[in-house]
Amino acid sequence: MKKSAVLLLSTPMPYACKGAVAAVSQFLIEHHGSILHSDDHLDSGRDLFLSRLEWDLDGFDIPISDFEQGFKPVAERFQINYHLALADVRPKCAILVSAYCHCLADLLYRHGTGELPCDIVMIIGNHEAAKPMADFHHVPFQLLTHPTDKRASEREMLDLLGPDLDLIVLARYMQILGPDFVAQYLLRMINIHHSFLPAFIGAKPYHQAFERGVKLIGATSHYVTAGLDEGPIIEQDVVRISHRDSVEDMVRKGRDLEKVVLSRAVRWHLENRVLVYQNKTVVFV
Repeated sequence: MKKSAVLLLSTPMPYACKGAVAAVSQFLIEHHGSILHSDDHLDSGRDLFLSRLEWDLDGFDIPISDFEQGFKPVAERFQINYHLALADVRPKCAILVSAYCHCLADLLYRHGTGELPCDIVMIIGNHEAAKPMADFHHVPFQLLTHPTDKRASEREMLDLLGPDLDLIVLARYMQILGPDFVAQYLLRMINIHHSFLPAFIGAKPYHQAFERGVKLIGATSHYVTAGLDEGPIIEQDVVRISHRDSVEDMVRKGRDLEKVVLSRAVRWHLENRVLVYQNKTVVFV
């Protein structure tokens, strides 16, 4: 993997106009950082400037462990909020799954081809359906011992995963997670919801869509927060349906969307392309 660093940052627009972008670029250049990519976005409604900078670490004369101290004067001067990440670090990830394994299958395939740069350390399920797939891909599988007891399951998962896990992917894990569990992994959990949020939250969204007579159905990948299906949205996609489609047809078409939408969101997160702010995201792709 390439030896580079990524800086995701936001600053109030008045500070951007006063030279924040130039100051950040100059800081990197002064320390022999060669900028590889730069992408910016202005949210005029929130008066925020958002940016993603990636630079080559070959010759960069500040150890990454000392970056915060060196960058502090620039960050304080321009009120910059930022997140620093290394491109060659492989995050440790776990996948939660229930009875439907189509999203899990897609994630494991893409991981095997190198599309998802992470280490999948464990698959946890409240059904045994995913075990053969986990075994085939040589990923440890753990069946929850009390699948009908949500709080006991969450305590068990906390013991299995630990606090330092980089990412949890909910690959159609059909349980609502409690606020205490969510708080442990805030902005480190990505879910796939089988509707075009904010429409049809909660259970059986395809049935809801069928009853409403919609002409489009969708899938949404988002970060998990305490509010049901209300976390910052990373990716969405839709497919057209008609009055001829049954609920079963919609489920079949929707599953194809779910796989793609979830894998895109996971990949963009792993590549440090997602900047979260005020329950929204900017995805630099």
